[in-house]
Amino acid sequence: MNAADDDTYIDYETFLSPTFSPASFANNLVIGTNNPTDTPLDLSTPLSRVLFDSQEINTHIDTLTTKSALPLLSHTQEQTASSARIVQEIDSQVASLNDGYKRLEKEVLVRYETAEEVRALAGRLWETVRLGRSVGRCLQLGRQLEIQLAEVVGTGNPVKVQGQKEDHRALVRCSNTLLSLRELLSKKGEGEEGHGLEKVDAVRMLQTSIVNPAERSILTKSQQIVREFSMSTLSSGANTTTFAQTADTKSRTTSALMSLYLLSPLPDAKLGTKKSEKWEPELLIHALQDYLRTALTSSLASLARALATLPTLDRTLLEVSARCQNILALESLLSSTTPPAHPTLPPPAAPPNFLQPLLTSLEMGSLASYFWRTLAGGLSTKAMEIVNRGGVSARTLKSNRNSVKDAIRECVIRGSTPPAGVGTKLKGENVERAWEREIAVMVGSVVGALGR
Repeated sequence: MNAADDDTYIDYETFLSPTFSPASFANNLVIGTNNPTDTPLDLSTPLSRVLFDSQEINTHIDTLTTKSALPLLSHTQEQTASSARIVQEIDSQVASLNDGYKRLEKEVLVRYETAEEVRALAGRLWETVRLGRSVGRCLQLGRQLEIQLAEVVGTGNPVKVQGQKEDHRALVRCSNTLLSLRELLSKKGEGEEGHGLEKVDAVRMLQTSIVNPAERSILTKSQQIVREFSMSTLSSGANTTTFAQTADTKSRTTSALMSLYLLSPLPDAKLGTKKSEKWEPELLIHALQDYLRTALTSSLASLARALATLPTLDRTLLEVSARCQNILALESLLSSTTPPAHPTLPPPAAPPNFLQPLLTSLEMGSLASYFWRTLAGGLSTKAMEIVNRGGVSARTLKSNRNSVKDAIRECVIRGSTPPAGVGTKLKGENVERAWEREIAVMVGSVVGALGR
């Protein structure tokens, strides 16, 4: 029943409006029943109005409830019955869901938990097998390294066995084995072959007792071979060198050079391709630079003594020529030696031969030219010191100016002639034309200090 159908003075639309405000309604009611100038205000009239309206509304509610009691009870009864039927239906559905969940739990969840345990167990077993294989491979490489190191007499075997021959090729084999171990131990990422190896005591002991000492021994042996490289026969007084001796020297030195090349530190992959392309084999270059430095230091010291005591000059110049011949032979060997395949070095970073990175580091086009020009730079100072000191040595040197000049010139020509078994030999005049700048620099370094 709508309020509009009742005969009543109450404005239900006002009370049912969404914007109805009790405060505004009370204010309007007070103002409507009072004069704004009255003091004090009469609140009894608006209060009676409100109480009367409330009683009127309550009466209407009672009337409507009494008239609609049966329909309301019927509607409530229908709603209650519907709710009971819905609850009964829901209870059966819930019971069915509970039964299904229990069956699902038994058939799936329990099996899943069991399968998860089995999966975790299988994962641990697989990790154990993987780590065991990695440890086995690491130890196998370590044993292989021990055997190869024993083949290099003087490093692997402290005492040389009677009849045992040195196998310099074992240096390269040892270097490759060390690279394999280094690569295996560097793969520490999750799922990689070397993951977890650093936690195994046997692997740590292998690194400490075998791998690190072996690497030091190989480097020491290789550096020693390069340091002792000699193919000239000038200083020894022998006129001939057998082909077997020449081939053995080249082969030994090549093995040492390859070992130093392979064991040189690699560029960091994180630095990018451009950095990798600028990589240089540091150990190889340092060993060769030490060889050149030793030859220059020895030559400069002996020449300084010989210029002060001229009777020993010829023998000293012969030794200097022999050192330059050795440098020529080394240069020829470096230029003809192609670097071995490196398992972890990016292809663009590999040099075409062993000579190119050395010349790049020296900023020179020839090792022999570097030797003569560097030697001349130090020799001019030594000659000037002898002249400035004066005395018998200075007078003797000045009086023999021409003979010293010819001896130095002959020394450069003789030293610039490759030794037997190395390259193509040039004849006297051709050698002099090819090395005329070096001859002029060497002669000028001494003669220039003597004056006219």
